Amino acid sequence: MDNNILMGTTVAAACAIASGLTYSFSKSSTKKKISFYEKYIKDTIGFYDEILDISTDSIVMLDENNEVVYINNCMKRLLGFENKDIPKSFPMPTIVNDNKVMTLEEILSSVKINPYRNLTYFDHLMIEISNRKVPIALYVSQYKNIDLLGKRQARVIVIRDKQGEKEKEKLDQKHKLTKLPNHIKLQKDLQNIFVKLHLHDHKIALIVMELDNFSSLRAIIGYEATNNILITFADYLNSISKDFSFNIYHTMHNSFVLLLNDINNETDIYSLLNLIQEKLKSLYKMENSILHLTASMGIALYPDNSSTGELLNNAYKALAQSESRGHGWIEMYKPIIKEHGYDELKLYNDMHAGLKRNEFEIFYQPIVDSKTRHIVSAEALIRWKHPEHGMVRPDIFIPIMEKTGFIIKLGRYILEEVIKQQKRWELFKFKQVPVSINLSLAELEKDSFVRSVEVQLQNHNVSAELIKYEITEGLAMENEERTNQQLAELRKMGINILLDDFGTGYTSFSYLKRIPANIVKIDRSLVINILTSSTDQGITQAIIDLSHSIGMKVVVEGVEDEHMFNMLRDMGADYIQGYYISRPVPVFEFQKFLRK
Repeated sequence: MDNNILMGTTVAAACAIASGLTYSFSKSSTKKKISFYEKYIKDTIGFYDEILDISTDSIVMLDENNEVVYINNCMKRLLGFENKDIPKSFPMPTIVNDNKVMTLEEILSSVKINPYRNLTYFDHLMIEISNRKVPIALYVSQYKNIDLLGKRQARVIVIRDKQGEKEKEKLDQKHKLTKLPNHIKLQKDLQNIFVKLHLHDHKIALIVMELDNFSSLRAIIGYEATNNILITFADYLNSISKDFSFNIYHTMHNSFVLLLNDINNETDIYSLLNLIQEKLKSLYKMENSILHLTASMGIALYPDNSSTGELLNNAYKALAQSESRGHGWIEMYKPIIKEHGYDELKLYNDMHAGLKRNEFEIFYQPIVDSKTRHIVSAEALIRWKHPEHGMVRPDIFIPIMEKTGFIIKLGRYILEEVIKQQKRWELFKFKQVPVSINLSLAELEKDSFVRSVEVQLQNHNVSAELIKYEITEGLAMENEERTNQQLAELRKMGINILLDDFGTGYTSFSYLKRIPANIVKIDRSLVINILTSSTDQGITQAIIDLSHSIGMKVVVEGVEDEHMFNMLRDMGADYIQGYYISRPVPVFEFQKFLRK
C-alpha cells in the first residue's frame, strides 16, 4: 500500500479518538439517545485505541499548545515513558535533517493548516535515541475546526522507524533456502551497474546456470535431499566468488546467476565454468554414493554481444541453446543475423488471422515404391501464403511457432485438413494413400493429443491406417518414456510411425528396438554424396539392413536423380522420396499422380 494512504488511515484513526473524547450533544437530546451515543463513542474510541496501540509507528496527538491529547504505546517506548507519566508538553525527540537538528516548532510550521487536513511527509531523517541514530520517516497532519477539549486545532505526529523496513528489504532480496541474493537483488544490481557503465570501459559477463535433470532428481531422491544439493552448491559458489571476483544470485529453484562486472577475456570465463562443472561431478555424496551432477550454462557479454537491456534475456537464450544440446553444455550467446527481413512478432500475430483466412495450405510430396515406382504414400508439408510477404518459407515460420506454442494449433489444423482430404478422395473415387504428418514435441507433451487424433478420425469416419506421423530421432529421445507411451497408443489405433531424419542425431541403433515406430526415414544428408562416398554407402546400407532385420521398412528422402534412385533400390530401400519423383505440390497437382 502507498505510504501516504496507509498513514492517512493511521492519522484518521488518531483523529477519531481525539474527536470522540469531547463529543457533546444538544440539550434537547433524550437520556436514552445520550446513553446510546455515549456507548457508541466509548466503543469507537476503544476500537481505534486498540488499533493504534498495536501499531509499529509512534503516534502522538497534540492540541494547539503542543500539549499531549493522545499517545500510543510505541511512542511511549520511543520516549522512554512506558511506566512513567507523560509530561503535559510533548518532549520532542531530537530529529536530524542533513546534520541539522529540527525543532518541533520548525516541523509544525512547515505544515499549512487546512480546514480538513494536510498530511506532510518527511523522509531521510535521523532520530537520536539513547546515543544512537535511527533512520525514520516523519508524518505530520494539522486539523482545525474540530472540537478538541474545547480547542479548535489538532496536530498528529507519526514517526516511522525505517530501520525495520531496511531489514525487511534485505530479507526480501535473499533466497529463502540458500540465503543468496535473489532475482530482486540481481535486477537492482544490474540497474546500478548499467547506470555507471558509461564511466568505465568495462566488459560484463552474465552467466545463467541450471542443474540438469533437477525435477527427475527430486522425484528420485526427494525434496529434502535436493534442497541440500542446492544449499551445498550455493555454499561452493559463494566460497569461490571472491577468488574469481563474481557476484552470485539464486534466482529460481535450481537456477543460479553469476555476474562478472569486470572481465578481460572469454578464456577466463570458460576456465571458471569448467572448474564449476568439474566440482559438480563430486559435489554431493548421498549414502556413500557420489551423485554425478552437471549444469547447463548460458553466457551473455556486454558490450560484445548484448545491449544492457537484453543482457539477462540473451543469457537465458544461450542457456536454452545449451540445454537443447544435452547435459553439461556451456553456450555463449551469439546474435542471430536474420537473412530475412521479417518482423517475427508481426509474423506471430499474423498466424492467428492467417489460419482463419485460409492462408495456410497443405502441399503433398509423393513417396513411391522403389521396385514398382507406384505412389504408396505422401508427406504433408505446410505452406503459408502471406497477404503481404507472399510465400513465407517454413524454416522461417515453423521455429516461431515452436517457440510460441502455436505449433500445437497448427498441428491440429494440418491433421484436420489431411483427414478431410482423405474423405474427399474416398467420395470422389480417387486412389487413397496414407499421408504422413510431422509431429512436434509440444503436441506430444499434451495429455489430450492421442485422444484428439482419435476423435478427429471418428468424426470424419476415416481409417487410422491412412494417417502416419513422423517424429525426429532427437525429439523422440527428449522424454523417451513419455514419447514411447504416446506413440504406442497411436500404433494401437492403426497409425504408422516414421522415425524421421535417421542418422543425423545421436540416437544409437539400439534405440530402434525401443521406439514403437515401424518405418525408418534416412535423412537426405546421408545420401546426397552416396554416388561418390563409400563411407556414406556403407552407413546407408547398414541402416537398411538393420532396419529390415527388426521388421522395419525404410524410406530414403532427398533422392534427386535416376542414378541415386537405382543405387538405393539395389541396396534394398523400400520407398523413395525426393525431387527426382516430385517436389511438394498443391493437392490438385498431387491428385494427378493418384490418377496414374
